[in-house]
Amino acid sequence: MVVAVTGGTGFVGQAVLDEAAARGLAVRALTRRARPPAPGVEWVRGDLADVAALDELVHGAQAVLHIAGVVSSADEAGFVEGNVRGTQRVVAAARGAGVTRFVHVSSLAAREPGLSIYGRTKREGERIVEASGLDWTIVRPPAVYGPRDTEMFQLFRAARWGVVPMPPAGRSSMLHVADLARLLLALLPGGGTLPAQTFEPDDGRDGGWPHRELAHAIGRAVGRKIVSPRVPAPLFSAAARLDRLLRGEGAKLTPDRARYMLHPDWVCSADRRVPPALWQPRIPTPDGLRTTAEWYRAKGWL
Repeated sequence: MVVAVTGGTGFVGQAVLDEAAARGLAVRALTRRARPPAPGVEWVRGDLADVAALDELVHGAQAVLHIAGVVSSADEAGFVEGNVRGTQRVVAAARGAGVTRFVHVSSLAAREPGLSIYGRTKREGERIVEASGLDWTIVRPPAVYGPRDTEMFQLFRAARWGVVPMPPAGRSSMLHVADLARLLLALLPGGGTLPAQTFEPDDGRDGGWPHRELAHAIGRAVGRKIVSPRVPAPLFSAAARLDRLLRGEGAKLTPDRARYMLHPDWVCSADRRVPPALWQPRIPTPDGLRTTAEWYRAKGWL
């Protein structure tokens, strides 16, 4: 099987390429710039706006794994281009090449499209896949963490100093990136073995992780006893505006992301669990947080 992968150079995508190499799976992956050779990977230069590159990417492939998307943007147009129009082009390329199997990586944010532009555009991307006529499966990961991640790394870095501020009371599901990579590859065969459906995978912990409990788990992972103050919603939103003012397009806590993070329930739905015979998580979150902290230290990040 040859698998066409978008987003292969990102956090989740790199984990997928690692897992594919371990399985001896041939991958053709999209990249914006030249990349060094990687085991089992054929790089295709281009991006989601490059129709010719997308046609080259999917030609002769047996499945498409669409991971690429925009998680942060200075304006709505950036989200629409990456999450909506980009998905339209990848679906069109797959259909044009006769590739029927399509695994689409969305987000739990799509469950609440009214909260953020990101969530709305991810839901619009899902609708495009659902109407494509392809043999599709959609995956909505929760908070994904692990080696190479730069998003949750901010919490690990805060834990090193003993203070991990969190949003008001709420809870989230968690998933290690290696477990997500295994799931995405497990879904590739398709061929009618699975009905068209949407999955919400997690670490197996019922009810997810309360924010404060997660903060203390990260503290233990870095070997520090921490305090975790709850940041009131107005202050959280103000911090997002300040981050945008100071760091512009490089802001990590944007107003759009703040609206998403202030929602109290990002726990995966039991009704959308992956069938256990197909996939089960292997990495308990406390163990995964600890090994992730060790990776950050080894790379000099902490």
